[in-house]
Amino acid sequence: MVKFVTDAKDIIAFQGELGANSHMACIEARPELSVLPCHSFEEMLAAVQEKRAAFAMVPVENSVAGRVADIHHLLPGSGLYIVDEHFQRINAMLLGLKGAKPEELEEIHSHVHALGQSRKLLQELSAKPVQHPDTAGAARDVSERKNPKIAAIGPRLAAEIYGLEILRESVEDADHNTTRMLIMGREPMIPKVNSVKCITTIIFKVRSVPAALYKALGGFATNGINLTKLESYMIGGSFAAAQFYVDADGHPDEPAMKLALEELQFFCPEGAVQVLGTYPSHPFRENNISTAIASS
Repeated sequence: MVKFVTDAKDIIAFQGELGANSHMACIEARPELSVLPCHSFEEMLAAVQEKRAAFAMVPVENSVAGRVADIHHLLPGSGLYIVDEHFQRINAMLLGLKGAKPEELEEIHSHVHALGQSRKLLQELSAKPVQHPDTAGAARDVSERKNPKIAAIGPRLAAEIYGLEILRESVEDADHNTTRMLIMGREPMIPKVNSVKCITTIIFKVRSVPAALYKALGGFATNGINLTKLESYMIGGSFAAAQFYVDADGHPDEPAMKLALEELQFFCPEGAVQVLGTYPSHPFRENNISTAIASS
């Protein structure tokens, strides 16, 4: 299940311990690669920058918890490029020692998001929630403490790695719980224009003039470019300076996208527009849209 090699081109880094949801994403999206677990997002990105890994599996947003903290601040200065995306279904399990009984649990350990996404279970069992840096680390801790009254919420893979029993399956409150991941590398890997449906991710800052954002984004509207994501966040500790993150449907070499980017750059300071990558749109997007339309 877990293998390690010395050739960095065959390695993908992720934040967390073995058995984490990001580890599962690596296995699903890049099964041919070995994994490199990292303690922090900074360490994960540095592994690619320093050529200890070829790629990084970067979580950016969750359908329940929203944006992953800190990531958007790290990406612009990382010097890395988005080469692909992956949508990881988060299927949480209640993990404990063999023979442990859910009704006798006193503590349930996990990442703060996993605990927040399993409130119904916590209320039912009346167990104390205990926060951990990641779900797999919580599972490892439960395995090491050997206390049948302590359990963890984590992925199935963590149970396999740390020898735990799945006391209950699918304990998350929402059955749509999914995390979007970006696969990043040192060099862009841009598909040929018109070869596949693409997403282009852009980070930019606008000029400090009235209606600057409206005008900057106007080029996407007039050229028929669909924006699937638009977020703003403060930079440099200032409440006056904002940076914007955009995911746009399209390829930079397509005429409509070219015109939209030219208009965007006109309303931004010089050097304030950064294309983080152009990469294939994941099939999850189309399937998700089709399901939403069918259920509406």
